[in-house]
Amino acid sequence: MSQTRPSEAAPTSVEADACAVGADACAVAPGAFRGAMARVASAVHLVTTDGAGGRAGFTASSVCSVSDGPPTLLVCINRSSSAYAAVSANEGLCVNTLAHDQAGVAAAFGGRTPMAARFEAGTWTTLITGAPALLGALTAFDCRIVGRHPVGTHDVLYCEVVGLAEPGDGHGLVYADRGYHTVPLGAAAPREAAA
Repeated sequence: MSQTRPSEAAPTSVEADACAVGADACAVAPGAFRGAMARVASAVHLVTTDGAGGRAGFTASSVCSVSDGPPTLLVCINRSSSAYAAVSANEGLCVNTLAHDQAGVAAAFGGRTPMAARFEAGTWTTLITGAPALLGALTAFDCRIVGRHPVGTHDVLYCEVVGLAEPGDGHGLVYADRGYHTVPLGAAAPREAAA
């Protein structure tokens, strides 16, 4: 059985289409990239904000941990998002990680629902920054935005976590293959005390 080295592998049809103009211009087509990303399961979050820029929120799967010293998250927001102006003007946000039974709330925040109507889909409280925290979420990270970096169509936000909601119960909600799915989770562990 012969082996093909990666440098000798024939390009896939997607790669061949993207590279048709030559090796120097070879790039992954945006549609092919979106199709590949649709196969990646990601936790579903509501990113909410309130302040001088107004109250707003959007559904996001592009959230990840950066560091635990200090606790920091990375959040991406499309500059064409209806929540972009408020997020840009405000200094804080809350990342609400959704439970399996909150797909309806995710859908309200992910579509063309008017901003005020989005917030009618849940029950809210606030932690430290004043950003809305969803009651019943698996967890909520209350954050201060400490950095912003434009990349392509999005802004990457670096968010220092300044408060946490008590962990909720339930299974996880993920988005994959352009739909919501449940991920079974064990019982919520008690939050560790500050050192």
